[in-house]
Amino acid sequence: MATFLTKKHLSRRTFLHGAGVALALPFLDAMVPAATALAQTAAAPKARAGFFYLPHGAIGNNTPFGKEVDAWTSSGKGADFKLGHTVAPLDPVKNYVTTFENIENTAAGGSVHTLNPATWLSCVRPDTAAKGASMAITLDQVIAQRLGQKTALPSLEVASETTIQVAACGGAGCYYASTTSYAGPTSPLPMEYNPRKVFIQLMGEGDTTAEREALLRKNSSILDMVSERAKTLSNDLGPGDKARLADYLDSVREIERRVTMASSRDFSGVTVPNAPVGELEDFDKQVRLMFDLIALAYQADLTRVASFVMVAEGTNRTYNHVGVPDSFHPVSHHSNDRERIRRLTVIQRYHMERFADFVKKLSTMKEGDGTVLDHSLLLYGSNMSNSNQHDNYPLPAVLVGGANGAHVGGKNIVLPARTPLANLHLTILDKFGLKQPSFGNSTGLISDV
Repeated sequence: MATFLTKKHLSRRTFLHGAGVALALPFLDAMVPAATALAQTAAAPKARAGFFYLPHGAIGNNTPFGKEVDAWTSSGKGADFKLGHTVAPLDPVKNYVTTFENIENTAAGGSVHTLNPATWLSCVRPDTAAKGASMAITLDQVIAQRLGQKTALPSLEVASETTIQVAACGGAGCYYASTTSYAGPTSPLPMEYNPRKVFIQLMGEGDTTAEREALLRKNSSILDMVSERAKTLSNDLGPGDKARLADYLDSVREIERRVTMASSRDFSGVTVPNAPVGELEDFDKQVRLMFDLIALAYQADLTRVASFVMVAEGTNRTYNHVGVPDSFHPVSHHSNDRERIRRLTVIQRYHMERFADFVKKLSTMKEGDGTVLDHSLLLYGSNMSNSNQHDNYPLPAVLVGGANGAHVGGKNIVLPARTPLANLHLTILDKFGLKQPSFGNSTGLISDV
């Protein structure tokens, strides 16, 4: 446990003043009272969770060519830990990395594309006969219920493009194909792909810091006024109207909570850019920007739980920027053609490279006695295995981060055949201190993680 023994105690909100400007300082040891344990301060490690979804599986030991074209599978542990070709961009931080073999998710079995996104973090097969969405709360939202109540946003759900895709939206509509996140069995959460809207979610309305501060003050006073008037009105209402007004006030109070959280956000030591213009035509820049927004949200403690659909299930997105003119979905139907398998591997490696850039950025963000990566646990994977067969075994999965000391990477874990993906989810909950007897169709914890 880290303890600071400084002689002077500076305010966490100390500014340097001069020439009409005020410069915020990053967190300094001197801002902690002498002989105070880090865990008792505002700088105590804040656990972050992240879930990063790629459709259409991965080229592993799951084609007729076996190990010959296997680009995914890692091997060994410690000094002998060797990442597969697709996962190799994580090599600079491989001591934070755990890879897995023999994971399966039966909840999506036989659905082609339709059920893959939503069941990735639920491991519960939806009731597709229901008139609306009918499944279960997802892993990210279970964590958000605990970690997300002290931040402006309990969780953040983003995508690099619209997740409404013809190839993935089946008879159950797009309830299960367009999002990986469910706040409850009937409450799918939309994935936002416009970076401007994501930025506004995080920072508030306004293109610049000055505009955002002015709008925040204005909106806060409006909320105060609405709240007071509503309370006064309640005295003159009948029982039915009182109940409806109470529901309304609950909504107002939630907004007030968010405004209060927003007004107290601490951006010292964080460089906040101006708002982006909107969705970018350059897909590579779009993906990078979304990762940067998540990193900013983690660094500024705007949210501690994020989910990112890096490209939509069933997408026809082309990848000319990495030398693959084919659309992702069509090339995923590789028909065991070696050239198409090679192109698909290039696409899968590209997305891992962008994720690895994000992870490395977190590893440079100092926080307390470590880095943001030390305090995070991130799951990267897909809910499909061999995209040519639309199967769900074996699934690609990578766990990255220190989880406040609860996760030690640097190993590939060979699990028993057809180990439920839900076992990994249950283990992730355990690493966050959220112990529960089961999750989805789990059969137990993965002890080697």
